[in-house]
Amino acid sequence: MKLFGSQSMVAPIQRVLMRRPGASLLAADAKEWHYGTMFDAPKAIEQYDAFAKIVAQSGAEISWIEDDNDGLCDAMFTQDASLVTDHGAVLLNMGKALRVPEPNLHRQAYQAAGVPILGELTGSAMIEGGDFIWLNKNTIVVGCGFRSNREGIDQLNKILNPFSINVIGFDLPVWHGAEACLHLMSMISPLDEKLALIYSPLMPTAFYNLLLEEGYTLLDAPAEEYLASGGLNLNVLPVKPKECVMIDGFPLTKVMMQSAGCKVHVFEGDALCIACEGGPTCLTNPILRG
Repeated sequence: MKLFGSQSMVAPIQRVLMRRPGASLLAADAKEWHYGTMFDAPKAIEQYDAFAKIVAQSGAEISWIEDDNDGLCDAMFTQDASLVTDHGAVLLNMGKALRVPEPNLHRQAYQAAGVPILGELTGSAMIEGGDFIWLNKNTIVVGCGFRSNREGIDQLNKILNPFSINVIGFDLPVWHGAEACLHLMSMISPLDEKLALIYSPLMPTAFYNLLLEEGYTLLDAPAEEYLASGGLNLNVLPVKPKECVMIDGFPLTKVMMQSAGCKVHVFEGDALCIACEGGPTCLTNPILRG
């Protein structure tokens, strides 16, 4: 049985790495972690459980990283600390200083899950998983901003080029500054192989044009919901092509996806996602898609 392999944003999730928030989040200093005014740890944990149930109901097997009160509040956003290819995993290097220990948690999880580790970013190289997408099976796009840099792209290319995977980068805008979290996936969520939800005002023009050249249909998310959610109306997780999970409360975005043929599941995420600046994509790291 195949244990790992993920070079698509939308193929059916069969296995996924997740971490249920617990003691660390309950003890979190909201100011230190840059959490918003709606942060409520017990409520966030309840909302996470509702989200995890949707993921499990999709048929995905969940490999859990346990919260043993290590103080790593953001480690519930498992997307950011590593990426998985058809050949194994790459451990990333976090741009947010409080999150630097997280890739080692992923190392241990992959060893337990039977996923080989191809390499890891070192030194000044940074990439967070929210800053990359698979444009196609052999191309990764990385957003260069406060959390990911060109040295990260260079090191990732050295690790993945031998497997015919190319990594390219586009510069991201400053927007709300270094303390906020603007990732590449704050402006794009693929929904199907050639269908994506975007917020065009923040997108690098060259990246936007590349998507069109690749034959993508682009759904431009409603500005009022994007701004009200801090971009998290756009953070949509495909559990399979055109079947997605999103935060509830953004009906215009939901209807836009439904009109494009998508089935959309929703969960309450004000205390978990809006407050902590990470949506359903951030809360998952697919180990096996296909």
